[in-house]
Amino acid sequence: MASVCFYFQVHQPFRLRRYSVFDSGANYFDDYHNAEVCRKVARKCYLPTNRLMLDLLRRFDRFAVSYSMTGVALEQFEQWAPEVVDSFRALVDTGRVELLAETYYHSLAFLYSRDEFREQVMAHTARMEEVFGVRPRVFRNTELIYNNDLAHFIAGMGFDGLVAEGADHVLGYRSPAFVYRPAGADRVSLLLKNYRLSDDIAFRFSDRNWPEWPLKAETFADWVDQVNGNGYVVNLFMDYETFGEHQWAETGIFDFMDHLPPLVMKDGKNDFKTLSQAIATYPPEGELDVPHMVSWADVERDLSAWLGNAMQSNALHELYRLEGAVKAAGAPELLHDWRRLQTSDHFYYMCTKWFADGDVHKYFNPYESPYDSYINFMNVLDNLRMRLKG
Repeated sequence: MASVCFYFQVHQPFRLRRYSVFDSGANYFDDYHNAEVCRKVARKCYLPTNRLMLDLLRRFDRFAVSYSMTGVALEQFEQWAPEVVDSFRALVDTGRVELLAETYYHSLAFLYSRDEFREQVMAHTARMEEVFGVRPRVFRNTELIYNNDLAHFIAGMGFDGLVAEGADHVLGYRSPAFVYRPAGADRVSLLLKNYRLSDDIAFRFSDRNWPEWPLKAETFADWVDQVNGNGYVVNLFMDYETFGEHQWAETGIFDFMDHLPPLVMKDGKNDFKTLSQAIATYPPEGELDVPHMVSWADVERDLSAWLGNAMQSNALHELYRLEGAVKAAGAPELLHDWRRLQTSDHFYYMCTKWFADGDVHKYFNPYESPYDSYINFMNVLDNLRMRLKG
């Protein structure tokens, strides 16, 4: 039997407003634009996709799905689209939808401050429990950034498992269709993204130049079935905005998702599981040693999308250099602003790389150039630094 593990990332950053050296207020974030994007994506993706998922859960008792929702996305839903929160709550209440843990602010904190990282993870799990009544047991780091050190840290926080990118240079001859044990971390299990099948849906689905276009649910179900005898899990990890936003409704993406579950489960050969269910069902196949950082991004699967140039490195260094002073100030709003500046999207917008899947970097990017993004970010950071001085 092969188990399909759908995991969807639900995230929206607090985008910055245009902030010049002549600005002096602490209103850093473009509430008008953020509200506009939030409501647009709610209308095109979150609400219709949640309705579809709820229908699938009601129709098929062996269907299950997992989500990771950032704290900053939840804050925006509560403020500008509360019906989205209600629709996710209805999914969780079925008992077959799992919520994952992550950093509250979708940050790169693990790379810069383990104390800040721990605080954000704890804040996120507490918020998920407060709003949805469940405490996450599986962890996903921002941008699927992962190495052995992260696995050890997460094991120490008491989680049962975590997820990572199934990068070729990490797996070597092995397959992402198995559960693994991180090197030296015996208490947690590791699930790896099947990036080929995930990207068939997330990126290639509407590409008319793709030999498999148009992708039929029957074809994809056959690909899933080929894992039988060669593994146990088909980990399909992608942005939730795949449905209705990255892939518009006109592409047939909703019909594809509607038809897929019964075809996957045909003849009782395969099923769907949450990530916790997969970990509980399938023992680790072996140990996976990942000494260097990997991520989901671009063809390199490294950190260069956020740390690939001097602007990004400088912005991150200056941001985290303020940690001690910000926390010592004892000002909740100042701390919240500083943490919202940690969201990885701000540094993604500064990326200057030329890469095969570069269109992803342009998604709702409010800037004309990476340099424009960097200057705007540093203007905001300078003002926050002035606030610290009183």
